[in-house]
Amino acid sequence: MKSLRTSPCALVRGRVFQKKRPLRSAAATIARTCDLADALTAMRFELITIFPEFFAGPLEHGIVRRAREAGLIEVRVQDLREFTQDRHRTVDDRPFGGGEGMVMKPEPLFEAVESLLGRGVGDASGKTAPETGTAIVLLSAAGKRFTQETARRYAELERIVFICGRYEGVDERVAEHLATGEISVGDFVLSGGELPAMLIVDAVTRLLPGALGNEASAQNESFADNGLGQQLNEFRRGPSTASLARVASVKKFYETLDVRQGLLDYPHYTRPAEYRGWLVPEVLIGGNHEEIRKWRREMALEKTLRNRPDLLNTALLAKVERDLREP
Repeated sequence: MKSLRTSPCALVRGRVFQKKRPLRSAAATIARTCDLADALTAMRFELITIFPEFFAGPLEHGIVRRAREAGLIEVRVQDLREFTQDRHRTVDDRPFGGGEGMVMKPEPLFEAVESLLGRGVGDASGKTAPETGTAIVLLSAAGKRFTQETARRYAELERIVFICGRYEGVDERVAEHLATGEISVGDFVLSGGELPAMLIVDAVTRLLPGALGNEASAQNESFADNGLGQQLNEFRRGPSTASLARVASVKKFYETLDVRQGLLDYPHYTRPAEYRGWLVPEVLIGGNHEEIRKWRREMALEKTLRNRPDLLNTALLAKVERDLREP
């Protein structure tokens, strides 16, 4: 694993003051925050990717670079292919149920995360509770939308592990049983999760005490909490968890919807069919293409209701909620 943390505060102080000349702005920011950095444990960002070289450039500029140099954050990049078992270092396979593209396999992702955490996460017979202060974030176009409020919550953590997806998607068992959150940075599709991960690192870093130098800067920016945030979140939350539990009760209504229009992608699964006791849904293995099509439509809508209810127009959302409330 490649660590990108550089220049601890002691070295910065020595380099700055030994030269006995006016501080440049970047060095001044570092010097002002060194006392704080010495008192706090650096926040850790860990990025799992098949393209570790991607992060070399973005991490060397601006606030993120200064925060690293000041010891406020520590960034480590993990090459996922180090956790493959074949000579071709394969990280993907064909999707169960057919369809386009390839799906990232669960085994190397589980093992990479466990290596970073220094412990196992369990299996179907018993999962290990997540560590307090740690988030495992899967970057996915089908995830919940990243907002400034999300950034504020992340800034209170001690450690964030990012799983950078690629190809058609990531085996759903990673989202269900490994990641603590599935995040999208917008209503568009990218080639992979590396750029979204870097966006989140930047957004979270600037909220850390000492990162900006002037703390008022973060308080007066766009999307800063002005007291309306909680009300807006309540309005946008959409169907309740209890309602989602009754998705099956409106199955016939779901079947009238076109999964391609306005909904998130359906869950993907690839080999092996069983991993740590977690099974691929039987419908994807049975070979009945009509049942697979119906299942994918249902799952796409369920995921949209859970993660992005705002994508459904007001009339449709109202009808779904009304049908879910019926006895």
